[in-house]
Amino acid sequence: MKGLTIGQVAKAANVNLETVKYYEKRELLQKPARSDSGYRLYSESAVEDIRLIKRAQDLGFTLNEIKQLLALIKQESDFPVEEMQALALVKIVEINEKITRLASFKSLLEQAVELSAPSDPLPQRNCPVLKKIREEDAH
Repeated sequence: MKGLTIGQVAKAANVNLETVKYYEKRELLQKPARSDSGYRLYSESAVEDIRLIKRAQDLGFTLNEIKQLLALIKQESDFPVEEMQALALVKIVEINEKITRLASFKSLLEQAVELSAPSDPLPQRNCPVLKKIREEDAH
């Protein structure tokens, strides 16, 4: 039986073994075949799937969204344009909301940097940056 061991897959995809196991557990990777001695034997496509997962994560996709994308990609039928457009529209809204939050936080940080340093220590509860982070955490 031919296939790649978990170590070979991890090395080729530039991730650690635990990442491969985790993606398998989260059903982002197909369950691999097993050798006679019980070793996992992955197909070559597992490496490409992991690379895609990592790129999608870098772009801000969640693992659940990536699972949906992988399912769409692996369909045997025609490419589901409508489903991909729907996913893209949802992601556009999320990105725009994140840009707004980040721009607001950047502005706050710039204001904090521009303030002249007080001669007395600032109580932690009065720190505008920590207040903003706590507000975001409450939502």
